[in-house]
Amino acid sequence: MNQDQTLRNKKVNKVVIVGGGTAGWMTAAALSKLLGRNLDISLVESDQIGTVGVGEATIPLLSAFHQLLGINEPEFMRATQATFKLGIQFENWGAVGDKYIHGFGIIGQDCWACSFHHFWAKSLKQGNKATLTDYSLHKHAAIAGKFKLDLDNGLAYAYHLDATRYAQFLRNFSEAHGVRRIEGKIVDVATHADGGDIESLTLESGHRIHGDLYIDCSGFRALLIEDALRTGYEDWTHWLPCDRAYAVQTKSVGTPIPYTRSIAREAGWQWRIPLQHRVGNGLVYCSRYLADDDARQTLLDNIEGETITEPRLIRFRTGRRIKQWNRNCVSLGLASGFLEPLESTSIHLVQSGIIRLMKLFPSAGIEQTEVDEYNHQSKLEFEYIRDFIILHYYVTQRDDSPFWNYCRTMDVPETLSRRLELFRSNGRIFRENFELFFDGSWSQVMTGQRLLPEGYHPIVDMLTNDELRKLLKDIQVSHTQTVAGYPSHQDFLDEYCKAASPD
Repeated sequence: MNQDQTLRNKKVNKVVIVGGGTAGWMTAAALSKLLGRNLDISLVESDQIGTVGVGEATIPLLSAFHQLLGINEPEFMRATQATFKLGIQFENWGAVGDKYIHGFGIIGQDCWACSFHHFWAKSLKQGNKATLTDYSLHKHAAIAGKFKLDLDNGLAYAYHLDATRYAQFLRNFSEAHGVRRIEGKIVDVATHADGGDIESLTLESGHRIHGDLYIDCSGFRALLIEDALRTGYEDWTHWLPCDRAYAVQTKSVGTPIPYTRSIAREAGWQWRIPLQHRVGNGLVYCSRYLADDDARQTLLDNIEGETITEPRLIRFRTGRRIKQWNRNCVSLGLASGFLEPLESTSIHLVQSGIIRLMKLFPSAGIEQTEVDEYNHQSKLEFEYIRDFIILHYYVTQRDDSPFWNYCRTMDVPETLSRRLELFRSNGRIFRENFELFFDGSWSQVMTGQRLLPEGYHPIVDMLTNDELRKLLKDIQVSHTQTVAGYPSHQDFLDEYCKAASPD
């Protein structure tokens, strides 16, 4: 009997997670809470090895993950010094001086045949000067610095959080649900001679660890999925050329705003993420166009408040592992691939990978058909998000630096160019299976960066010009009135989840 047949006949009882951090402890928390009664789950991590730990912005689906686990939201937010996030403000992306917000939730009011941006597109031809996002409740609340739990009006939200504290919070949760943490540095990964599957891990102490299913959360090192299994990597740097980032924390100089700032610079972009007691800052850049020392200085020249940490350099390569699941190893987080954090998708990719694994969990034995399905869905998800991130760089009028000239003129994937042509001609956007971002996200970024549709859906002409103007005005008035009733973001945080002062 060969190794593949052995795996199919072997029940998965022992799960070994390699690496802590956000990815490792999210995995441990979900498996222990939802499948843990039938599993022996251990997590191996070393205090000698640090985590990247700078991904501090999320998207709204994280709250669904917490609800699935039964995590108390105020408790989680206090523990992680979290604030609320209603979207991302992009500055200098379409052109220097431009500014728009990509907000969560729906824009305006859709109809059965088309999205709201078709109605807005016709209004432009009638002289309307409002931007598409002027019809977003999230933009109105974000700019006003207001927040409220208001699901009745569709106010979707995400979080800004301290990733290191989040990992610790989930560690406590996981250990309370039976996960065993093993401290130690892995020095050897043994594979079966006949099949190539992972057989065991050896720690620096000499201790050997055996598992049925291994989950690689070892970050960029990809200790199992790449070092041991030689899975291969698909490089996307020709589309996403940024390959480094500097990150630094600063003291807050004001109340936290309920949105992330993404500020385009000469050869990349800067993030600014407000927590309750500090601000996360970073500069993502391309080393072909900006030297490391210059990048560090650019970041330090454009931050507010006293620095808490020294700027930290992070090197990366955008792309994805050719297989996220190979043999008896599933990779999650940075081990599975990397898409720069422009749209805060890093933690979401961990979350969706975990949910996908649980739906296809090989309790009766690893079946290749399920492995293939996992990889198929993962590939599509990575590629859809990849295209959305490329969009930000490609749809620009900036010609003020070699970096932006490259981005504006580069060849892009056919899947993206087809979307752009559909939108440019008649404003059409179609969402694919497994795709994260809805019509409203695509339309906000494209119009925010000066790509406007030439036409619109014919159903819009069923409204008279007066009816269209009234529809648009009523939406804006409704949003203004709704936001007027919200407390300030700071007041809501103080009442709902005020964190203790940091240690």
